[in-house]
Amino acid sequence: MSNPALTWLASWAQNWRKRHRNPTSFLLHMLGIPACFVAAPILLVCRQWLLALVMFVAGYALQFLGHLIEGNRSGEEMLLRRLLGRK
Repeated sequence: MSNPALTWLASWAQNWRKRHRNPTSFLLHMLGIPACFVAAPILLVCRQWLLALVMFVAGYALQFLGHLIEGNRSGEEMLLRRLLGRK
């Protein structure tokens, strides 16, 4: 019997990889994701508020740039559109 959480994670990873095939987009994500979700929280703990904000915004900007290059929508944009009832 397979683990549902692992099945979901594998499916999510496959979908993510399909949406990030362009090497430049992939690189921008590999820089942007840790900036947002690793560096920014560490800087917050260290009370470096401004630098944390800069890392978070810059990380997201890199990822959005990657989606512009890739020619597809970010996951956040797709979620927002779904919540608003748009395609």
